[in-house]
Amino acid sequence: MSASPAPTDVLVVGAGAAGLACARDLLAQGVGVRLLEASDEVGGRMRTDRVEGFVVDRGFQVFNTSYPQVRHRLALRDLRLRPFTPGVLIHTDSQAGTDSHCGTGSHTGSGRLRFTDPTRRPRTLPDLLPGRLAGPRDLMALGLLSARDMLAPPRLLKRTADLTTRTALADAGISDALVERFFRPFLSGVFLEDELETSARVFHLVWRSMLRGTLCLPAEGIGAVPRALAAALPAGTVRLDTPVDRLTDDGVLTADGQEVPARAVVVATGPRQTATLLPGVSLPAYRVVTTYYHVTERSPIGEPTLLVDTRRRFLNTCALSDVTPTVAPPGHALVATSVLGHDTEGRESEVRAALSDAYGTDTGPWDLLTTRTVEDALPAMRPPQQLSRTTRVTPGRYVCGDHRATGSVQGALASGARAAREVLRDLGR
Repeated sequence: MSASPAPTDVLVVGAGAAGLACARDLLAQGVGVRLLEASDEVGGRMRTDRVEGFVVDRGFQVFNTSYPQVRHRLALRDLRLRPFTPGVLIHTDSQAGTDSHCGTGSHTGSGRLRFTDPTRRPRTLPDLLPGRLAGPRDLMALGLLSARDMLAPPRLLKRTADLTTRTALADAGISDALVERFFRPFLSGVFLEDELETSARVFHLVWRSMLRGTLCLPAEGIGAVPRALAAALPAGTVRLDTPVDRLTDDGVLTADGQEVPARAVVVATGPRQTATLLPGVSLPAYRVVTTYYHVTERSPIGEPTLLVDTRRRFLNTCALSDVTPTVAPPGHALVATSVLGHDTEGRESEVRAALSDAYGTDTGPWDLLTTRTVEDALPAMRPPQQLSRTTRVTPGRYVCGDHRATGSVQGALASGARAAREVLRDLGR
């Protein structure tokens, strides 16, 4: 057994977004911090790999520029962000795009509708004329809902009745037709559930963030975000390849038998390791998502736009190389398609057939580059949903992560910040 290092004020276990935010805030107040990470790189679920010359995230993710914690902690220009189209394409079996309650978008061809934010793309405004592509009631209800969520202070949205998203949409006057054609397929990819059972408070806050921000991807993949957070820490703060076996009375014991003493320990790992290190902590169920990465010679869509499916054969799909060309070598296109659950036998073939239908092209020649299944992709956020929970577990023991707030980068960073505040308070700082 190696000699124990000198005691430090705080040990943070896990170098995901929450742990990195916690460590940075503690260091900013002059507290000694060590951050132990089990894997070979920071990021947790926000990791990016290179596979045969392609840039592949560990599961499809997007980056929202409007999150307060993101704007506070990151120089967005350094991430070289590339935006998605401010809207989505919706594949539908319906040939008609003029149902009086079908939504607010233009018909782009057989079985495909386009929903675009007219405040970002003014030329799409004629598509929103009442009676043309949206019924007056749906158009008014959607406009009122969006205006309230975009303009109201977040504290008011946090105090709304905590119903399901489906109930909240109905209460806002949104028709079942618009819910099934737009909100259900689109939000399935946001919340990783297809029954709209997510807390209405979470929905309103997320809808607000989408209206006020831009959905993008860093040029070098989502892993650029935690790397930027880690780069702000002093050299030597993060220790990689150091899994923690258990917490002790004086700190932690690493998997190689080394005792690392500290006055306080913050567990900022994924839910599985959190349950092992802190058995008494209550954790929500987590959603599982699988993403298939296909390679083709050219993009099947030719624009940086998410495509969703009213039949919900997949959550969403997009040509990542249309968003940021640096993810694929020249002469190739990279298509990412996500589905709920695990990769089961025959599922990729089913997805490939659905993509052929949705894109209107032969996907038979496409090559499957890789498959990424994320077991703990997002916490379930059913009502009643606490938007922020204390990180204190026992004296000197804390826990943070998106399961203590909301399932998002904003939630993870905010939970890490709360952990730092509570540690500082308990240390008398």
